[in-house]
Amino acid sequence: MTADLGGVAAPLKASGSRSSLGQLAAARRATLAEDEALVTKMEATSLNVSYAGRTVVRDVSFPVISNQVTAIIGPSGSGKSSVLRCFNRMNELIPKAVVSGSVRLDDEDIYASGVQVVEVRRRVGLVFQRPNPFPMSIYENVAYGPRRLGERNRARLDEIVERSIRQAALWEEVSDDLRRKSGLALSGGQQQRLCIARVLATEPEVILMDEPASALDPIATLQIEELMRELIEKYTIVIVTHNMQEAARASDHTVFMSMGTDRAGYLVERGPTRQLFSMPTHKLTEDYITGRFG
Repeated sequence: MTADLGGVAAPLKASGSRSSLGQLAAARRATLAEDEALVTKMEATSLNVSYAGRTVVRDVSFPVISNQVTAIIGPSGSGKSSVLRCFNRMNELIPKAVVSGSVRLDDEDIYASGVQVVEVRRRVGLVFQRPNPFPMSIYENVAYGPRRLGERNRARLDEIVERSIRQAALWEEVSDDLRRKSGLALSGGQQQRLCIARVLATEPEVILMDEPASALDPIATLQIEELMRELIEKYTIVIVTHNMQEAARASDHTVFMSMGTDRAGYLVERGPTRQLFSMPTHKLTEDYITGRFG
C-alpha cells in the first residue's frame, strides 16, 4: 500500500514481511525488463568529477532513456548539477574541473578525441536554473543560436523562431511583440519558456534542465512541467530538481544521488519514477523522498 503525501507516494517498507520483500524483488525484475525494452539515448559510465583536486562526483553510471524525462534528485552538494553539466561538456568552462569516465550519445563518447564541443552542445542543449534571456528582442533571442550556426536566410530564420516559440508554448502570449519587446520584459515563467525556445531553435536531441522552475511561482512551475511532457514527443529531457512533487509529476525515470563521507556525490539508486517513489530499494532513498533529511 502507498499513501499520497502532497503528490509524492509514501514508500512501502522494505523490511518486515515476505510480501514486501517479494514485491521489491518483482519490482526490481520489472525494472530490468523495462530497461532492456527501452532505447538508451545517452549513458554515463563511471563518471567522476573534481574541481581543483576535490572530488565532487564519484563513479556515477546510469542511462538516459530516449523520449522520456529523467529526473536527478538528491540533497544539496550531492553533485547533481555537476553530473548534468557532464552531458554537454559544460564543466570544461570551469577552471580546474576534471571529468573522467564516459558519456555516450547514441553510442558515441562525447569526450573522445576529435569530437567537436560545439556540435555536442548543439545536440545537447542546457536550460539554466534562473531564466537568462539576452538583452534583445524576443525574436533575436531565439534567432541567436541559428545565426551563430551560420543560418542567414531571413525566411528560414522566421520559420525557426516561430516553430521554436510555438514548441515552448509561448507563441500566443508574445507573437504580437516578437521584434518590439525585449526578452527581459517578460515575466519569470515566460522568460524561462523563452530560454527553452532558444535551446529548441538549434534543433537539439537532448534538453538538459537545471532546476528550471526553482525561481518560478506554482502556476509557472506547472506550465514548465506540462511543457516537458509535451516536448518528449520529440526530445529527450534530463532535469535536476530539489522538488519531489515536480520529480514525481514530470519524470518517467528518477536517479537519486547522495553525498558520501568523503563529501563526494554518488548514485544511491535509480528506476522508474513511480516505482522509486512508492517502493525504494534503499532506506536512504525512502528517508529523502519522505523528507526525513535533505
